[in-house]
Amino acid sequence: MDTWNVYMVRCSDGSLYTGIALDVGRRVAEHNTNDVLAARYTRCRRPVMLVYQEKYDTRSAAGKREYEIKQMGKKEKLMLIKAELTSGK
Repeated sequence: MDTWNVYMVRCSDGSLYTGIALDVGRRVAEHNTNDVLAARYTRCRRPVMLVYQEKYDTRSAAGKREYEIKQMGKKEKLMLIKAELTSGK
């Protein structure tokens, strides 16, 4: 069974981009190198670096969480990142 991931990357300008993917490593590589598959937002803000990730069993659940995170302010997103770093995940 495939696991869907919600992820955040930090762009070179310090902004955060949130997305979902089955293979986060491949997706981050696309954001950094592929002008066709990279998100329009990240193309001009390279390089990007993975800073956060959550796993979900379904695309639907991952999409709902992606939406929740996208509704957060930057401070809330940074708190999520910090919480993951301190939890040792």
